[in-house]
Order: sequence, then structure tokens, then C-alpha cells
Amino acid sequence: MAIDKATVTKIARLARVRVADEEKEALAGELSNILTFIAQLDEVDTKGVAPMTSVIAQPLRRREDKVTDGGKPDDILANAPEKMAGFFAIPKVIE
Repeated sequence: MAIDKATVTKIARLARVRVADEEKEALAGELSNILTFIAQLDEVDTKGVAPMTSVIAQPLRRREDKVTDGGKPDDILANAPEKMAGFFAIPKVIE
């Protein structure tokens, strides 16, 4: 699939990327090469190939799913600009 300068301009506008006019011709060639390579991947027969997340088969690490409060309320409140009765104090939002 061939990409022309007008298509490069449209893609750049959609991506919110500024591309100089003198760079558009070279960029059109590069994008055309990328699309040609992707089209070659369509020719590969992947029937019977299981999807994989890694080249080495390994189980996912699991941990116990339990809710905790962190166990460090004093350390957490040390970051608060203002605190009151063991909680973060924030300014009143609704009048």
C-alpha cells in the first residue's frame, strides 16, 4: 500500500504531530515500507499456534487477595499537610 504526502499530512494532523513539508516525502516512503511489512505478516499461517505472553512458559505469580489498611497509619499521616483525629483534614468543599 502506497502512502502519499496528503495521507502523511492527514495522519500527522490526527496524531497532533507537526511534520515539515520537506520531511513528508521521506515519511511517506517509511510508512509505506511499514505497511508492506505488515501485509507480509498476513501471509504467515498461524492456525494451531497458541497465543503466548512470553517465550518461556511460566505460571503467573499469585498472592492472597486480602484487603489491608497498610498497617502504617502514622507513616501515612506524616505526608498530610493537615490531619485531625487520625484522618487527613481537607478544606470544606460545599457551602
